[in-house]
Order: sequence, then C-alpha cells, then structure tokens
Amino acid sequence: MFGLGQDIGIDLGTATVIAYVKGKGIVLREPSVVAVDNNTSNVLAVGKEARRMLGRTPGNIVATRPLREGVISNYTVTEKMLKYFINKVCGKFMFSPRIMICIPSQVTEVEKKAVIDAASQAGARKVYLIEEPIAAAIGAGIDISKPCGNMVVDIGGGTTDIAVISLGGSVVSNSLKVAGDKFDEAIVKYIKRKYNIIIGERTAEELKVNIGCVFPKVQDSEMEMRGRDLSTGLPKTIKVYSSEMLEALMEPALMIVDAVHSVLEKTPPELAADISDRGIYMTGGGCLVDGLDKLLQEKTGINVMIAQDAVSCVALGTGKALDNLDSLDAKSRR
Repeated sequence: MFGLGQDIGIDLGTATVIAYVKGKGIVLREPSVVAVDNNTSNVLAVGKEARRMLGRTPGNIVATRPLREGVISNYTVTEKMLKYFINKVCGKFMFSPRIMICIPSQVTEVEKKAVIDAASQAGARKVYLIEEPIAAAIGAGIDISKPCGNMVVDIGGGTTDIAVISLGGSVVSNSLKVAGDKFDEAIVKYIKRKYNIIIGERTAEELKVNIGCVFPKVQDSEMEMRGRDLSTGLPKTIKVYSSEMLEALMEPALMIVDAVHSVLEKTPPELAADISDRGIYMTGGGCLVDGLDKLLQEKTGINVMIAQDAVSCVALGTGKALDNLDSLDAKSRR
C-alpha cells in the first residue's frame, strides 16, 4: 500500500507509452497497442502482447493503436489502455495518483480535454498536461528557466514537435504529423513501388531501425526481408540495401527539416543567436534514424546534438516536472 497516492508522469506516445514514477524512475515502457474482441468489446491484451497480434488476428479480434498522430483517435480504447497501465504501475492503490501527461504542442482544446477525461476515467485524482518539447527539453537536461533560447526537435511516432524555449515556456513552436510512422509508411510504399511486394508495418519498422538512413553512408548495409509478392500472391524474400532506404526516407526527412527552418525563421533574433551558439537538441525515438542529425546540421548550418537517452527524454522530463506539482497545486488553490 502507498501513502498519499503516487505521482506519475506519462509520455502518452503514438507508438509507445512510457511511465515514470516519482522516486523510482521509469517503471513501464510498452507499445501503445490494444487488442479488442469486437463481439464483446472486451480488451484482450495491452502493450507488448497486443503488439505481437498486429496484423495477425482473426476477424473478431482487432489489434489497434488508439492514438494516431499524437492525439486520441479512439477514446474508449485509450481509456482502457490508460487504466491498464496505471493499474500495472500502481498495483491496487488506496489513493488515486496525480498524473502528468505529455501532449503535442499544437493540440486543440478538444484534444486536451479528451486526454484529461481519459486519464480521469482511468483513475487519476488530478491530471496535468505538459507540452512535449518542454518535457523533452527538461529530460535532455536543459535548464529551461533561464532567459536564453534553446531549440528542441522531438520526433516521436506520430508527431514531430519543434519548439524554441526560453524562460520556461515555448516562444515559437510547430507540430507536424510527420514522424516515425510516416517513415515506416514511406518504406512500405517504396518496397511496393520498386519490388511489387507488400510488407507490414512491423517489417517496415525493422528495416528502418536496422538499415534505414537519411544521409549517405560510407558503406552500404543490407538486410533480408519477407513480404507478399503482388503478382503471384506468394511470400517472397528479397535483399534491401541502406542506399534504397535513403531514397525511401528522404521525403519525410526533408519535411521535418523544412519545419525546423520555418520555426527558425519566426524566432526572434536574440534567441536565434543563442540557438546558433548552443545548437539544436534532438529527442524522441524518431531522431535515431541514421543520419537525421547530420542532414539537419547540413541544411541549417547549426550544430545538432542527439539527447543522451533520446527515447525516454519526454518521460524523464515529465517525471522531473512532477517535482513542481505541489507548487502548481498551491497556485491553483490561490
């Protein structure tokens, strides 16, 4: 049994949910996938187990990702998923936890309300929201309270959030729906166009992680993959090279670079000077695509650094922001 209920920070990602408990660190990291039985609408599996079912389920069972492009696309399933994860983190708690959840920087009031409602229904005593780039900056170890500009590019599964942060808030920000998932989609399209073979999301992701790149490599790497040949309808194995991945991933990568450009154009000159001194920080799982930092550095002429634990940055930042909850509560009481 716990004392006065825990404080939990949740990075509610399109691809992964990461939970941070105050005093314990990161305690949960699971894919945001839920398997539901359509006949009874019961949840059969959540997280890793459900991810194994993606694309492999009988007709009445559907494995879905309830979050698309950083926002809730299926409210009831998201609520069930949150409930499952909160219970998993807290065990059977006496008091409901206070929860801080990360959201993309450009979400609407309706989307914010959906997140708050889902978390409250799932058992949270009080729900706080924090913008992803701010959480990412805190998680990357940047002191955001100082009056100097820091630029963070957070590339998740569903959205890329770009923000210039100063004095604890974002001065200029942009959120675009091009991120890890769009990279996977680009690979699926490319393989279909070039080889007339259809592959699933998971195979595309494996290709992206193992040989994907957006900047020419010194040595071409290769990987075997299996898919369904569209002309015969039978499974077929082919070899794919990283130079082909470069071709496939270039378009979404350049869209991210353009968005960073447009944020830099809107940045006040004093802050822009700070950024060219301090560099651009990249966080999120999507920034680990090979060469993305080099591409951004080449196109902007600004030094680009990948944060230490890029995948967990947002969750760590949300967790660190939990320390200020009491002062937030005191403010709202005033």
